[in-house]
Amino acid sequence: MQISSRFTIAVHILTCIDYFHDEYSITSEFLASSVGINPVIIRQIILQLKAAGLVEVQRGKGGMNLLRPLKDITLYDVYEAVESVKGKLFRFHENPNPDCPVGKNIHSMLDKSLDELQETLEAKMKTITLADIAKNNPLP
Repeated sequence: MQISSRFTIAVHILTCIDYFHDEYSITSEFLASSVGINPVIIRQIILQLKAAGLVEVQRGKGGMNLLRPLKDITLYDVYEAVESVKGKLFRFHENPNPDCPVGKNIHSMLDKSLDELQETLEAKMKTITLADIAKNNPLP
């Protein structure tokens, strides 16, 4: 199991938009220079953030704005917007041996615990806002 870097990149993008919105026109090139990746990847993530109602993109002069303040954006909101993991977070191996006592019972042994772990993670993510992160690690 691994949550992709899209999640942390999206948090970086949203934080940059909030931090620099009064000073600069926030473009994918601007964000790419902060994140250190190709602007194409930034644009792909921006499309996901836009579809989730977290950002708006201004045509013409360019630039991006947050549609909600950081205090109203949780880590779960970002995760849900950009992470390709939909449904179950833990992926199960597909062919356990049905003739093995462990193989034929591994799903029933693990399913409840894995579901509880995912529920716990998601519940915690819903309690942490981007403003909380910024407050705990203030930028200059």
